[in-house]
Amino acid sequence: MDFELSEDQRAIEQMADSLFSDHCHDDYMRQWDASGEAMMAPLWALCLETGLHALAIPEGEGGSGLGMTELMLVLQAQGRSLAQVPLWRHQLAAATLALFGLGDSASLGAQAARGEVLLSLSLEGANAVCGIALNASACREGVRIDGRVPALASGGQAQAALVPVRMEGRIRLLLLDLTDPAVRHVPGVLTHGEAVTDLRIEGLQASADRILPDAALAWLEPRTIAALAALQLGVSAEQIRRTVAYVSERQQFERRIGSFQAVQMSMADAHIALETLRSTLWQLCYRLDAGLPAPSEALATAYLACEAGHRIGHIAQHVHGGIGVDLSYPIHRFLYWSRALGIALGGSAASLERLGDWLSDNDKLGWKYDFEEHQAL
Repeated sequence: MDFELSEDQRAIEQMADSLFSDHCHDDYMRQWDASGEAMMAPLWALCLETGLHALAIPEGEGGSGLGMTELMLVLQAQGRSLAQVPLWRHQLAAATLALFGLGDSASLGAQAARGEVLLSLSLEGANAVCGIALNASACREGVRIDGRVPALASGGQAQAALVPVRMEGRIRLLLLDLTDPAVRHVPGVLTHGEAVTDLRIEGLQASADRILPDAALAWLEPRTIAALAALQLGVSAEQIRRTVAYVSERQQFERRIGSFQAVQMSMADAHIALETLRSTLWQLCYRLDAGLPAPSEALATAYLACEAGHRIGHIAQHVHGGIGVDLSYPIHRFLYWSRALGIALGGSAASLERLGDWLSDNDKLGWKYDFEEHQAL
């Protein structure tokens, strides 16, 4: 089995890493913290220029037509640099519309690939304890939308978004026009600096083709998990790298604290958590790109991403000691991102519960059940 990246994949990874690391150095991040800007507009312009915003959008819509593996490599680089740009939401929303959209909805994918519109998405409500607060009902004009969407990322900057809606007892994806007067915006900023908007919707009437088929949600959800986990992998890898550099220099009792056994064991635990997430995420992306079902792989990846983000983040803070809570020192930003990504994934307990429910309903496990029995021998 060949686990090496292709030359094209390595080129994409190196370009993304260079782009993000050159732009998001520590001095720039300190300026960004105080800027109050909704996103890193100059960096987003570079993403549009280099085509990173359209990697996963089908070629027929003007995108690159690449898979989750290539997008994962870019998102890892974004996570390492904590770049505030709406890369994955924009292109996964566009790809979903290109594959499942009807009428005017489908044309948005091509506009997104050209950078003419900004798209967002949010699936957090689909698995939230409080449930979905957005409802759709049939009406003469098509559908009537009422309710709210909490904390939609880039809701104040995007022109449209894919959000879960409850209709006739089922959860579907709705293409929501964020510029409609019936959509009221309440802007905010999350702890890690991402601009969000609470949406309050009352009496919004839309055509029926704004409700996507059932298959759209099943296609989008595992890819959303993979995107968030890829960001988490990048964030956590950089946390470990910076922490190792710190303990290799910081001295106590005339010894580098990296030589203390307790510190070494903590960092070993962090590395194990990181590599566990990496292997699970790579398997998920492979299966998605190969067109194989991946419901359990997606839930396992979500759980491990939440666990790795929590464990690595707190180990890094603990090993840094007092300076870890000094807001003038950069390591705290990575903890903010880790916690935000864990929340977006639904949390480890909820992901594990969903995985347990899946396991209770599926008694055939293992790779061989993807094939005919004689092929697996």
